[in-house]
Amino acid sequence: MLVTLSCVMLACFIYVLMSKKLSALTALILIPTLFALLGGFHAEMGKFVLDGLKMVAPNGVLMIFAMLYFLCMTEAGMFDPLVARIVGAVRGDPVRIFLGTVALAFVVALDGDGATIYMIVLSAFLPIYQRLGLSRPMVCCLLLQVAGLGNMVPWGGPTARAATAMHVDMGEMFVPLLPALLASALYTFGLAWWFGRRERARLGGGIDLNGDFSERAHLRCESPWRFAFNWALTAALLLALCLELLPLAYLFMIAACLALVVNFPSLKAQQAQLALHAPPILAVAGLIFAAGVFTGILSGSGMANAVADGLVSVIPPAMGPYMAVLTALLSIPVTWLVSNDVFYFGILPILAQTAQHHGISALEMARAALVGQPVHILSPLVASTYLVVSMLKLDYAENQRFTLKWSVISSLVLLAIALLTGVIPLVGHA
Repeated sequence: MLVTLSCVMLACFIYVLMSKKLSALTALILIPTLFALLGGFHAEMGKFVLDGLKMVAPNGVLMIFAMLYFLCMTEAGMFDPLVARIVGAVRGDPVRIFLGTVALAFVVALDGDGATIYMIVLSAFLPIYQRLGLSRPMVCCLLLQVAGLGNMVPWGGPTARAATAMHVDMGEMFVPLLPALLASALYTFGLAWWFGRRERARLGGGIDLNGDFSERAHLRCESPWRFAFNWALTAALLLALCLELLPLAYLFMIAACLALVVNFPSLKAQQAQLALHAPPILAVAGLIFAAGVFTGILSGSGMANAVADGLVSVIPPAMGPYMAVLTALLSIPVTWLVSNDVFYFGILPILAQTAQHHGISALEMARAALVGQPVHILSPLVASTYLVVSMLKLDYAENQRFTLKWSVISSLVLLAIALLTGVIPLVGHA
């Protein structure tokens, strides 16, 4: 019953999003609530939701104050000289702009956090996209490709979960995957080049932006000591994030308050900044906490585990020798439907038990389980995706429709190179 209920719920959720019957926020709250009632969980529903909200609360607080920090820094002119330099390099050419976007995003992605990618890259590039009228779905797609791959660094969540679930050494598992990751990164650069060519043809060439942004940088960077303070604070913040000196949300709370006090000393100016940035911040925070309702009911009711058990039970024994490839292919849709915790700690160990009988090692299964991460980043359970969609003022469902096929291709490139290099076996060794 739970398997049927969860599958119908997920199908309804996807349908109302893709058909634009409901917004992402209303669908994340109303659909699981309806199915929890249909499943007879009315007495426990409140507890499920509160548990789900507790799970997303740290991310929600992090997003609120991280957005406030970077938006205030943008208003203070911190990124204007960087934008001016980038404009001088790209010369208003869409191909160079998209390639520059991906290059900067991959550098930032080394911290393993998608939200940081979106805030830093869009702080630098968003004025350029707007000035040229470049396709925002293309921009969003490229950033999500980078975030999906950046999420796979050893200190990122999925890789740590896979290594922990399989009880394998992180380095031994990850390093052999580097050629496959490099191939997916090159695919992303190729996609940026192709998108740029399409936009160049649509716009009839590039636009000279140097005058616009050089003047803007000159006008907004009037206080050298504040400019130096802002970059020093950002560097210190990133260092503290990497060293995990304090919880991430708390670090951004402190940094956002310092940014407000230093750059906008008067109370009136601070209130104006809060009022200016409240709409985008509220939109993202609302979606994150709505996702907590969805996650809480899906997990608390047992639907998530039922989906995991159902998937494992329908795999025929004859597929045992191909379990590594099957796991990689399953990870593409399944990590979109359920959380990483459910997949890596619930499904992967069961698949690995079958694979072991056919000579497929835990290391190989752990690598195979990571193949779906470029698609997982699109999941409604990933909080940071709501941030990039909101910052680019895109419709959530339209972004899913545009980006999904490119993310699936990225996962398949990752799998193909992993098979060619032998780090994921096509057939078991036994």
